[in-house]
Amino acid sequence: MAERVPEPQDGDERAILLGWLAFHRDALRANCAGLDAGQLAQRPVPPSSLSLVGLVRHLTEMEHAYAAWALGPAGPWRGVWGEYTDDGPEWDFDVDASVVDQSLAAWERMRALADERIAEHVTLDSTGAGNSRSLRWNLQKLIGEYARHNGHADLIRERIDGWTGE
Repeated sequence: MAERVPEPQDGDERAILLGWLAFHRDALRANCAGLDAGQLAQRPVPPSSLSLVGLVRHLTEMEHAYAAWALGPAGPWRGVWGEYTDDGPEWDFDVDASVVDQSLAAWERMRALADERIAEHVTLDSTGAGNSRSLRWNLQKLIGEYARHNGHADLIRERIDGWTGE
């Protein structure tokens, strides 16, 4: 396995938040590394419908919700994958191997856009037009989403091929 992004060192608040975001993004990347499309789409923990590609899609949506859209010159909310309704499809998780390449590419693009939007905010107290919350709040929410779902990713990867991360 390739070298991983380390946990952030102590420092100022912004550096620590961005360090944890990088660490958790990399943890998801590591859990997906070396697997083929079929493995990334596997749902090996029944009755859960979670797969690694589903988690990638969900975290792409979270990058959009809490950085790209939230911190930018936002227009009306639109999901990355489609419109979310109570009785509609589960765009993040109800997927198969045919969406793996597009999903990984979208995750990369959304992370890059999120990083651009984060960089535009000089202070952690500044807000974007999307959700009118501070950069600090949005970063903490995004890091929390990654941390929560990386635990799921760890279990899924272990069930697929026995690999355990750190």
